[in-house]
Amino acid sequence: MKTLDVITIGRSSVDLYGQQVGGRLEDMGSFAKYIGGSPTNIACGTARLGLRSAVITRVGDEHMGRFIREQLQREGVDVRGVTTDPERLTALVLLGIRDEDSFPLIFYRENCADMALSEDDIDEGFIAEARSVLATGTHLSHPRTEAAVLKALELARKYGAKTALDIDYRPNLWGVAGHDEGESRFVESEKVTAKLQSVLYLFDLIVGTEEEFHIAGGTSDTVAALRVVRGVSDAVLVCKRGAAGAVAFEGAIPDSLDKGESGPGFPIEVFNVLGAGDGFFSGLLKGWLEGSDDQTDWPTALQYANACGAFAVSRHGCTPAYPSLTELEFFLKRGVIRPDLRNDAELEQIHWATNRSGDWSSMRVFAFDHRKQLEEMDGYTPGKGGAFKELCLKAALRVQDGQRGYGILCDTRIGKRALQAASGTGLWIGRPCEWPGSRPLTLEPELGADCGGLSEWARENVVKVLCFCHPDDDAATRADQESVVRRLFTAARRNGLEFLLEIIPSKVGPVDDQTTGVLIRQFYAAGIYPDWWKLEPLTTRAAWANAIAAIEAHDRHMRGIVVLGLDAPEAELAASFEVAAGFDLVRGFAVGRTIFGEVAREWLAGRVSDEDAVARMAKRYRRLCGIWDRAREKARQAA
Repeated sequence: MKTLDVITIGRSSVDLYGQQVGGRLEDMGSFAKYIGGSPTNIACGTARLGLRSAVITRVGDEHMGRFIREQLQREGVDVRGVTTDPERLTALVLLGIRDEDSFPLIFYRENCADMALSEDDIDEGFIAEARSVLATGTHLSHPRTEAAVLKALELARKYGAKTALDIDYRPNLWGVAGHDEGESRFVESEKVTAKLQSVLYLFDLIVGTEEEFHIAGGTSDTVAALRVVRGVSDAVLVCKRGAAGAVAFEGAIPDSLDKGESGPGFPIEVFNVLGAGDGFFSGLLKGWLEGSDDQTDWPTALQYANACGAFAVSRHGCTPAYPSLTELEFFLKRGVIRPDLRNDAELEQIHWATNRSGDWSSMRVFAFDHRKQLEEMDGYTPGKGGAFKELCLKAALRVQDGQRGYGILCDTRIGKRALQAASGTGLWIGRPCEWPGSRPLTLEPELGADCGGLSEWARENVVKVLCFCHPDDDAATRADQESVVRRLFTAARRNGLEFLLEIIPSKVGPVDDQTTGVLIRQFYAAGIYPDWWKLEPLTTRAAWANAIAAIEAHDRHMRGIVVLGLDAPEAELAASFEVAAGFDLVRGFAVGRTIFGEVAREWLAGRVSDEDAVARMAKRYRRLCGIWDRAREKARQAA
């Protein structure tokens, strides 16, 4: 049983990408952290396109190694082949974007973890699961890693898997260029040429730039180089030609590259070529593996490849730039609207929405982000407030017990220690931004006038803002509030943070079945696309249907809706859950004072111990979870 479409093997690193564009790497002031290394990028790129992908590599037993493993899992890549090396550090790469022709980079790979890959890391049963195995050139540069690659290829052939090579020639990783020449893509080397030619017969597909075929063929004449490669390999040869696209050769090499099979290219702006080849190969593999065993639609495969390469060269970073299958299909159907794809708002929304990670199809959220309500309770002090929120977190974790689908809402003004302790627990974590009770909406001062404070937030925090608004608001109030929300939303996206918008019209004016739906449409019209909506409990199916129709008309990839509690008694919440649970887009609830309100008052007054407080809140939270789960199950059975 072939449970995997592709296993890649080779480099795995952490890429630190300079965020200032147009300057020297020497002058970079900040860096974005991504996973990198050709095999790792391709594993992620193919996973985003719907292939069942895995990677064989090594990472260090430290924070960067854990980052790579966790990010691969978030991308949907099988990590059974990722070995943790207890002795070596994970490889690092520093990269920058100088201009459209210059992309400086420095490899920190001295005795790194992935270069310790050995034959012992190649599991026969694992290789047997794959339809294809892809190797990259760097791991042919050392006897130990070469042995691992050759073992994987031999096993692939034994079990009928296709084999592919990304030549991926980096002269300094072969020891034929210096540390300062990481950007160099070609240096002549008889040693490298001989090594490549000794293994090319093992592959069914070989992909490279013209310069990479020059090193494989031992000549700077591209046609002649391809003919040399053809002389030692029956593989399909795919030659990447930059702006001229790419061509595939299944048989004899003609006199002109233009006579190879080709797919349509895309007129886009070149912003960043780093990682473009890995994006290209991801799309190519999608097309290659869609074909039958003996027949590939190369024009289609090359169209996929060119499109994925176009995304890569138009965005910052390598893996983060690659498209989802939904995004690719949309792009191929719609075409290029503007050449700088990263500034195509419609495309970027689909890119963001279809590449989010994590399964949050069920949401049971304990909301204790309240500030004003606690501050007004007898006995409150900042110290006691912070301690109580740590008890709330303990209650949430007691109910979660390592399961999916649980979360918290917690602030930093009172609950900073609880918020930080929640990181890495598996909880969904929302964090409020509004000044409590403000209307017109005002944000917490710590965010700064331009919301620049979000740059300090943990990436797993979801930006949450509550807006008291109503369709009957005067034009000035509506414009003011939408401006604040839009500024916060834009800053959240800029910092890679999901965004939750909570709206409460019932505190402003009378509501009916149309009210919430009208508000939702107004925010979308203002250019605001929340990942989450938090809505007050709507009492009729018609109200829910109108709200959901408004969302789906604008964003069919939105994460979902959570129902807030408004300090309602448990019986009222149960009734509202019965109605809401009938709609799949409603993922669950975010309830606070119904769980903690009474306990907080007694604990602050000294009438309840810490353990009793945790136990009572856990009991109420667990009971609410049960009420929601039963309502959802009842709705599903009825459907």
